[in-house]
Amino acid sequence: MQENHLFEYAIVRVVPKVEREEFINVGVILYCPSKKFLGCLFTLNESKLNMMNCQLDMEELKQHLNAFEKICMGAKDGGPIARLDLPSRFRWLTATRSTVLQSSKVHPGLSPDPARMLDHLHRQLVL
Repeated sequence: MQENHLFEYAIVRVVPKVEREEFINVGVILYCPSKKFLGCLFTLNESKLNMMNCQLDMEELKQHLNAFEKICMGAKDGGPIARLDLPSRFRWLTATRSTVLQSSKVHPGLSPDPARMLDHLHRQLVL
């Protein structure tokens, strides 16, 4: 039997009109300290966003999501935040924001395989 590991995750949302507080889930960020795992998965459903009658620049939104991925992966071209340790990067990515790209509150869970759990949460909460 595989050992379960504590993880934390947050849902990444696009909030086209911040003042209306309506959003569409576009991704999940998952952090598991014991496995030294920090991962994210994003799916941008442009037709759902267009149904909200918003005037978002999709290319700019994709660039912001790409920046989130680079920070999550610790990419060399991800800027100074990407050079922080895993816990600091997760906390930065899930910090409260009042912008078009926001994350939910952080939720805990247990899983033997954080990567599989990330995929499961992405399918369940985003797709």
